[in-house]
Amino acid sequence: MVEHQGLVQAAEQLANCRQHDPYATLGPQALTSGGHVVRAWLPEAERVELVVQDQVLPMEAVHHPWLFERELPTDPGSTYQLQLLRGGINSRQYDPYGFRQEWMGELDRHLFAEGNHHHIWTRMGAHRVEQSGVSGVQFCLWAPNAASVSVIGAFNGWDGRMHPAQKRTGGIWELFIPGLGEGELYKYEIHTRHGHPYAKADPYGFHHEVRPATASIVAENRFAWGDEAWVRQRDHRNPLEQPIAIYEMHLGSWLHANAAEPYVEPDGTVRTPVPANDMKPGTRLLTYMELADKVIPYVKARGFTHIELMPITEHPFEGSWGYQVTGWYAPTSRYGKPDEFRAFVDRCHQNGIGVILDWVPGHFPKDNHGLAYFDGDFLYEHADPRIGEHKEWGTLIFNYSRNEVRNFLVSSALFWISEFHIDGIRVDAVASMLYLDYLRPEGEWLPNKNGGRENLEAVNFLQQLNGTLFHYFPGVLSIAEESTEWPGVTQPSSDQNRDALGFNLKWNMGWMHDMLDYFAMDTWFRQFHQNLITFSMMYYYSENFVLALSHDEVVHEKSHLLHKMPGDDWRKFANTRALLSYMWTHPGKKTIFMGMEFGQRGEWNVWDDLEWDKLQYPEHQKLMKMIDDINVLYQSEPALWGEDFNTNGFQWIHCDDNRNSVISFMRRDEKSRSWLVIICNFTPNPHKNYRIGVPLEGWYGEIFNSDAAIYGGSNLGNLGGRFTDPWPMHSYAHSLDLCLPPLSTVIFRHNHHGPDGGEGEAVAAVETTPGMDQER
Repeated sequence: MVEHQGLVQAAEQLANCRQHDPYATLGPQALTSGGHVVRAWLPEAERVELVVQDQVLPMEAVHHPWLFERELPTDPGSTYQLQLLRGGINSRQYDPYGFRQEWMGELDRHLFAEGNHHHIWTRMGAHRVEQSGVSGVQFCLWAPNAASVSVIGAFNGWDGRMHPAQKRTGGIWELFIPGLGEGELYKYEIHTRHGHPYAKADPYGFHHEVRPATASIVAENRFAWGDEAWVRQRDHRNPLEQPIAIYEMHLGSWLHANAAEPYVEPDGTVRTPVPANDMKPGTRLLTYMELADKVIPYVKARGFTHIELMPITEHPFEGSWGYQVTGWYAPTSRYGKPDEFRAFVDRCHQNGIGVILDWVPGHFPKDNHGLAYFDGDFLYEHADPRIGEHKEWGTLIFNYSRNEVRNFLVSSALFWISEFHIDGIRVDAVASMLYLDYLRPEGEWLPNKNGGRENLEAVNFLQQLNGTLFHYFPGVLSIAEESTEWPGVTQPSSDQNRDALGFNLKWNMGWMHDMLDYFAMDTWFRQFHQNLITFSMMYYYSENFVLALSHDEVVHEKSHLLHKMPGDDWRKFANTRALLSYMWTHPGKKTIFMGMEFGQRGEWNVWDDLEWDKLQYPEHQKLMKMIDDINVLYQSEPALWGEDFNTNGFQWIHCDDNRNSVISFMRRDEKSRSWLVIICNFTPNPHKNYRIGVPLEGWYGEIFNSDAAIYGGSNLGNLGGRFTDPWPMHSYAHSLDLCLPPLSTVIFRHNHHGPDGGEGEAVAAVETTPGMDQER
C-alpha cells in the first residue's frame, strides 16, 4: 500500500510536470521482493506492450492510467522496446528511461560550477550520440531553480508531460531520447517553483529556426575543413606584426536576391527562400553559399585582409543589427545551416581572408524564448535592475559574478574559434560592461564594494575571457570596442596593472571622432584645428589600436562617409580619398564599413542593399580603385604595419604647419629596413615648391598619390619622384622640394640608386602611381 501511494504521487507529479527525478520511478527498477519491474510513462496511450528479446509482454496501468508496468525476473537492460497504441496509431520505440548513463560527469560539473569548463558546449545542448548501441539525442541543460524540465518538440506534440528530464547535481538536467536525429525541432519546457511553465530555446543550441519561429534544431558538425594551412600559419605568428585591413559588413544588407530566384543546395534540394523583410518586397536574403560566391571575390579584389561580420549569432530582429542575441552558439539560420557557414569561413581562408565575428557578451534581449528569467528566477541576469538592465536598450545585463554565466560566455568565444575557425572576435560595447553607471542617471545605479563605478565582476570576466582565448589560440584577434580611457585594455593583467583587460587590439574611438569632426568642417577652418589631426599620436602608444570608421558613424542621420565631407562633389571625393589614404598610412590596423570603399551616398539601411548602382558612375569606380591600390601597397610595404605598436615605426617630420593644413611624417620597419615618407595636404589649395626635410639624400620615388587621375583627382604630382637638395630643414641635412596636390596624401619611398632603380624600386614606384607623369 505504501509503495502504491508513492507511485500514485509520483505519477501525479509526472502528469503535472512537477517531477525532477523520473529515474526513481521510470525504467527498470529493482524490487525489494526480488526481480525487476519496468515502468513506462506514456500519456494518452491506450495499450502498451513490453518487447524484450522478441517477447511481447502486456503492460498494465496499475497506479495511474498513463503509468504502465511489467514485472520481470531479471533486469532487461536498456534496449527493450515499448509497443503502444495511441490515437489509433501503433508504434514501437525505445524507452528513454531505460538509458541512465550519466552524461555530465563529476569533473564536468565541478569545472562548470567554478566557471572553468572551457569546452562546455561538448556537454550542454543537444548531441547526437549512441547509448548501448542505440542512437538518439542527449539533452543537457543548466536550470538550477526549475521545479521540472521537459524536452518538447514535434516528436512528442510539444507536450511537456511526455519527456521529463532528470535533475543532476549542480542544477543540471539530462535526458537521452532514443530515435531522434539531426533536424529535430525542440525546446525545453521549464516549470518554475511557482508552477509557471516557460518554453525556452536551448541556450547552447547549435541551430535555431528562422525567425519569427524560435525552436532549437538538433544539428551535427559534418563539415570537412580545407583550411589547415591557414589555421596553422595563423596560430604560429603574431597578428600585431601583420597587415590587417578589415571590411566590416552586415550580411543581410550587403546584397539581396530576387525572391523568385530559388537557391539549390549542393545535393539538389531547392531551398525555400527566406524573405528579406517587409520593407524590401520581392527580395530574399542570400544564403551563406551565395554570399561566399559574391562576397569573397569582391573583398579579395578590394585587397582587404579580413571580413568583420556584424553579429551572425542567432537573433530574432533584423533591426537590432544582430546585437540582441538569443543564440550564442549558433550562426543565424537566416542565411542557412551551420555547416554552410563553416563552408563560408573555409572559402574565406582558402582565398587568404580572415573572418572576425562581432560578439556580444554585454547584454541580452527580453524575448520570451531567450535567457530572461530562464528557470523562473534571475539566472543569467541580476535581480536588481539598477545593475541588471539597460533601460535605453531594453536589454538585460549578464550576471558576471556567477561562475556558470561567465563559463557560458567564455566557452561561447572559444566555440566560434574551435568549431567555426573564426580568426577573432570584436567584443561589442565594452564600456557598457565596465561602468556601473553607464547610461544611468544618478540614483539609478549601485556602486561596487569599494564605492566606485567600476564593474569589478565584468573586469574579471574580460580578463578570464582573453586569458583563456589566447591560451588556446595565441594567433587570434580579440578586439575591444571601448570608448573610454580605461587603462590597459590591450595589456595583460598583472600585479602592476590589475585592471588591464588583456585584449590585443582596441578600436581607436578618439581618432575616429577627431577625424570625422576635422573632415566635416570647411577646409578654411581646418587651420584652426590642426590638433585634431595630430592629437592621436599623443596617446597612440598607450594601447594597440585599430583605426575604425564603423557602421555606427553612417546611420541615424549622421550621413555616410562621402556626404560628411564639405563642398561640391569633387571636394567630397577628394576629402574622402585624403582621409582614407591618411588612415592607411597612420599607425594602427584598419577597419572601414561596407559602402565606404566606393562612396555610398545614402546612410546605411539595414533593410536595403548597398547602393551598387553608384558603381555605374566613374567617380565611384575611381574611389574604389584607390582602395584596391592602397590595400595592395599597404600589404607590400612592411613600414606601414610591421611596427604599428613600436615607437620606432612612426616619426613626425613636420606636424605644425596649420596655416597650410599640411602634415608630414615617416613610417619605418626595422626588420625589413624599409621606410616611407608621407605628406598630407588637407586643403583644396595645391602647394608647389613645398619643402620638407628628410634623413637621407638621394631619390624619393612617388609610389602613391590620392590625387591621381585614375582615382578621380586633378593629377598633380612630382614627375615620379624627387632628388634631395643639400638644404637643411626640419633638423635634417637634406630636403625635398615637392608639389603637394590638393586634398591629398602622397607617399614616397627612398631609393639610393635613383629613378632608374637599380633594384627595381623606381620602376615599381612609377607603375603603382599611374597618371603621375606630369606636374601641372
